[in-house]
Amino acid sequence: MLTVDFDRLGVRDGTTLLDLGAGAGRHAFEALRRGAMVTAFDLDPDELKSVRTMVGVMVDAGELQPDQQWGTVAGNALALPFDDASFDKVIASEVLEHVWDDEGALHELARVTRPGGRIAVTVPTRWPERICWALDRGYHDRPGGHVRIFKQDELERRIEKAGFILRGSHHAHALHAPYWWVRCANGVDNDDAYLTRRYHAFLVWELTNRPRWTRILERTLNPVLGKSLVVYAERVGA
Repeated sequence: MLTVDFDRLGVRDGTTLLDLGAGAGRHAFEALRRGAMVTAFDLDPDELKSVRTMVGVMVDAGELQPDQQWGTVAGNALALPFDDASFDKVIASEVLEHVWDDEGALHELARVTRPGGRIAVTVPTRWPERICWALDRGYHDRPGGHVRIFKQDELERRIEKAGFILRGSHHAHALHAPYWWVRCANGVDNDDAYLTRRYHAFLVWELTNRPRWTRILERTLNPVLGKSLVVYAERVGA
């Protein structure tokens, strides 16, 4: 399940890409499939272990070439262990809502992005996120939880302040917003709740089968119901 539009970001063969907050690696894997040289970066070493395992599976399956360049690095988004202008593209998907110093993290992203390079930043959309916070405090009031809810104009101002020019935005995952409302209404940690299980089963089915009607429905609903806001920007400089 991709949140970022890779065509819009401009990922192609030979692109150097940083996947900040890579998690299980969904965006890193797509970048690798497109021939990019990918660094998956995350605070959690266990997540990166899963990324390495999956890349090995992809190589064995012939999806990736054995000599394709990639790597994983564990660390903190506020002190990236990379040289200035190291990457052509940077993805920071569902990261900034977890970071207390989000402006500091954006300035680090700017530092490691080459002039003219592009970034894609995604965060939970404001009003679906507010409903989740209202339904269950456990959704956000926990270690590693969400520490803020972004307004789009606020996020865009911070991206510009860090040294980027805005290059557009969109929303994604409209079908996932109601799932999180259902989950929070039943207790975010209560995976056994009937409605939570049924909606999760529907999402798994939808992601596996991708029927035309659900794709059309989600595209139609994304502008008003999309769970994620995606902002694209270009690094200032020559």
